[in-house]
Amino acid sequence: MIDAPDSSGTEYTMQPETNTTASTAIVFFDGVCGLCNHTVDFLLKRDRRGVLKFAPLQGETAAEILPEEVRKDLNTFVFADHGDLHYRSSAMARILMRLGGIWWPAGALLWLIPSPIRNVAYRIVSRLRYRLFGRKESCRMPTPEERDRFLS
Repeated sequence: MIDAPDSSGTEYTMQPETNTTASTAIVFFDGVCGLCNHTVDFLLKRDRRGVLKFAPLQGETAAEILPEEVRKDLNTFVFADHGDLHYRSSAMARILMRLGGIWWPAGALLWLIPSPIRNVAYRIVSRLRYRLFGRKESCRMPTPEERDRFLS
């Protein structure tokens, strides 16, 4: 499944599947974005089953899995789940559903909102994120306890 990742309607396909993508749900995020890093922290605390892995859009895993056009768009949050790519608000809805528990209904409710409406809100926040949450000089470094959850 491909959610149209950009306003032009261009659809992207994943690079050839690797062992990483075949069995893992990967959250790709802008490694220098303060909001993205807060989101990763939020997900890490709530993913008690450890189903999510994390990788910066600027990293090697993204280069192996995502098309170049997607990696260049640092305004796009991407969720790769068993070969399916989800973008922006669709990615967040799918991630919440994947967390399970009380987060599944939250993700399902978000999913019920038509994607053009969800993505308008997403784009507004995306444009303001550096001003509101800051920008880091380098990608987020995982703590020793988090290292097995992060991909390069």
